[in-house]
Amino acid sequence: MTTAREIMTEGAECIGEQESVLDAAKKMTELDVGALPICGSDDRLKGVLTDRDIVVKVLGAGKDPQQVKAGTLAQGEAVTIGADDDASEILRTMGAHQVRRLPVIDGHRLVGIVALADVARALPDAKAGDLLEAISTD
Repeated sequence: MTTAREIMTEGAECIGEQESVLDAAKKMTELDVGALPICGSDDRLKGVLTDRDIVVKVLGAGKDPQQVKAGTLAQGEAVTIGADDDASEILRTMGAHQVRRLPVIDGHRLVGIVALADVARALPDAKAGDLLEAISTD
């Protein structure tokens, strides 16, 4: 069966937990992405910062994005997938946690991201449709 390693987008770049949200927004713009993994000084994944997080939790709350550290927006343990996990585990994890992007780890190292678009390209339409329905419900 298809694994996360086979369908992920490689080369995911992190934003450091001590870097500002403004730096994260600039990096998102440069990379043309809507989310960045947040990594600690130990190179371990701390969470994922989305463009929505920046708008709602920083700008919408009247906070200064230059003063807010990316790491303060990492909530709880990051939802991830192992590089060698199969597609059914990707579908289950995305659906259960209602997320559109999953950091892919190999051991403790970030090796890529599986996004909903990656799943849609790699899997049959019915499975991708079921996933979209699962993550879109309230």
